[in-house]
Amino acid sequence: MTPTLAFLGRFAALALVFTGAAALSDWPPHRSLADNVGVLTLSFSHGADRRAACRKATPDELAALPPNMRRREICPRERPPIRVEIDIDGSAAFRADVPPSGIAGDGPSRVHRRLVLPAGAHTVEVRMRDRPGDGFSWQSSRELEIGAADHRVVDFRADAGGFVFH
Repeated sequence: MTPTLAFLGRFAALALVFTGAAALSDWPPHRSLADNVGVLTLSFSHGADRRAACRKATPDELAALPPNMRRREICPRERPPIRVEIDIDGSAAFRADVPPSGIAGDGPSRVHRRLVLPAGAHTVEVRMRDRPGDGFSWQSSRELEIGAADHRVVDFRADAGGFVFH
């Protein structure tokens, strides 16, 4: 067999393999979402206020400590869980008490929830409580237009004033 003929044979074999791979790369067709639906994702990381759990030290507790470690308030290292709620068009879509992360429970609470919604206009209400008590510390309501195959995200940034809709 001549070198030219061997080269053409190898080229034809490779062309056949690549053509087969290219044909199968788009078959069978796959869609991650059905027609006329979009995705709304609630995703953020936020640490609850640990100072809310501080208490005054008793005189006995202060006396038991060395002078350089005496503080008037005793604050636990752990953070309390945060309460997160999201309503879509007036119906409860997600409710959770999210515990803090970390071995000692002193890290931020992490929320990631994916909601598949029909395409169209939706009223989204998001609430979060990051301090113990009855009321919510952060709230926001927004009218969102979600198109077919759209992916919208609700984030939380305290420095930006609360919930941010993308």
